[in-house]
Amino acid sequence: MATPRTSLRSFLVTAKDAIRIAIDNSQKITFVIGNESADLDSLTCSILYAYLRSSCPPPHAFTPLYVPVANIPSSGIQLRPELLALLPRANIEAKHLITLDDVPELSSIKSKLRPENTKWILVDHNALQGTLSSIYSERVGGVIDHHDEENKVPADTGDEPRIIEKAGSCTSLVTEYCRGAWDTISDTALSSGAAHAQGDEAVEDGAVRRLWDAQVAQLGLASILIDTSNLQSKEKTTGHDVTAAEYLEAKIMACTQVAGGFDRTKFFQQLDTAKRDIGGLKLQDILRKDYKQWTEGGLKLGISSVVKSLKFLQEKAQAEASGRSTADVFHSAIRQFADDQELDMYAIMTTSTSPEGSFQRELLLWAFTADTIATARKFETNAAGELGLESWHGPDGRSHDEDGEKDWRKVWRQRSVQHSRKRVAPLLREAMS
Repeated sequence: MATPRTSLRSFLVTAKDAIRIAIDNSQKITFVIGNESADLDSLTCSILYAYLRSSCPPPHAFTPLYVPVANIPSSGIQLRPELLALLPRANIEAKHLITLDDVPELSSIKSKLRPENTKWILVDHNALQGTLSSIYSERVGGVIDHHDEENKVPADTGDEPRIIEKAGSCTSLVTEYCRGAWDTISDTALSSGAAHAQGDEAVEDGAVRRLWDAQVAQLGLASILIDTSNLQSKEKTTGHDVTAAEYLEAKIMACTQVAGGFDRTKFFQQLDTAKRDIGGLKLQDILRKDYKQWTEGGLKLGISSVVKSLKFLQEKAQAEASGRSTADVFHSAIRQFADDQELDMYAIMTTSTSPEGSFQRELLLWAFTADTIATARKFETNAAGELGLESWHGPDGRSHDEDGEKDWRKVWRQRSVQHSRKRVAPLLREAMS
C-alpha cells in the first residue's frame, strides 16, 4: 500500500517517527542510506528515492515506507553550506533531515534494530562501510550507484534496483529509475487532502502537488548541477545527467509559484558559491566535511575532498595556531585528524581555480606505517602517469615531501583534473591489495 502523497516535510516527519516505532515495537523498517561522505548528491538521492518509492512502492516491498538516512551525525549538516542554502527551496529545515543521531548508537543498534527486521537500500555507494557493514551487510537489498562495482550487493535484489552505472551524479540515476513512479503520483489523486496539508484550503490539489514536485525537483537538480558544473563538465556529464536535469527542470517550470523566479544558471551559481564558502569552518571540520574511508587488508585509508587549495588550508591552520611555521602547523593538524580517525594512510584532494581561471587539483598523500609506505610508493609508481602527478611546492618554495622508514608524505599537482576521488580512491585501494 502506498504512503498517501504528502509534502516532503510531512514525509520526513513521518519517516523519523517510523524509526522510533520500529524500535519500540520490533517492527520491520527499510532504510535508504547514502555514503559516509554525505555530500549533496548522497543526501538528495537518498531523500528522492525514499520519498518517491514510499508514494508508489512495489507490490512485495519489505515495508511500504522507505526511510532516508544521512550517513553522518546531525552536527555534520551544519558543515554543508550548499545544503543549508538549498533546504528552504524544498520547504524543509536541517531538523527535518534524518541522520545517524536518529538511529540507536552503534554500540547498541543491533539489539534495538535487529538485522532481520531491516532492509537497506544503498545510494551513491555500493558497499556498506564500518560498523553498519559488520551488522547489516547481509540485509542490503538494493543499490543505485555511479562508483566502481565492489560486488557487495546481491546479484538478485528482487523488486529493488541493482543499478551501478557511470553518471556525473547518482541523483540522475535515481531520477531515471523513479521517473515512472513520480509521474504516477503526479498525475493521480494520491494526495490526502493536499491543500489542507499545506494549510491552503483555497488552492486546488493539482496546484499543490505541482508545488511539492517542484520542491523535490530542486533538491535533485541541485546535485546534478553541482556534480557536473551545470552540465558543462565534459569529463563528468553523461546522457543520464542531461536527461534527468531536463526532467527535473520541467517539474520546476510546471509550478507557477516557482517557475517565475527560477533560472537554472543562477540556481547553480548560488549553490556553487555556498559550497565554496567554508572560510568560517575550523580546519578539522573542513577535513571531515567531505570525508570517506575504506579498510583493505586490515589497513585503513581515509580521503578528504576540499573545495579550496592547499594554500588556503595552510593559512587556515596558521590562523588557528599562532607561533609556529605554516608547514609545521598544517602537518600537525593533518596528523591529528588522521590519528582521530585511526588511519594508516590519509589523502587530501583539493579543487580550486588558478589565478588564470583554470580548474586545478592537488593531492596530498601521507602514509604512517611500513605497510602503507610501501602502498604509497606503489600508488605513485602505478598512478603518476594516469593522474598527471607533478611535484608541488608551497608559496614559500618549500617541498612538503617526507620519505622515511616510518613516515612518508608527498604532495603533487594533479594535472589530469578529470579524475576525482571516484578514480583516485580505487587506485589507492588497488595499491593496498
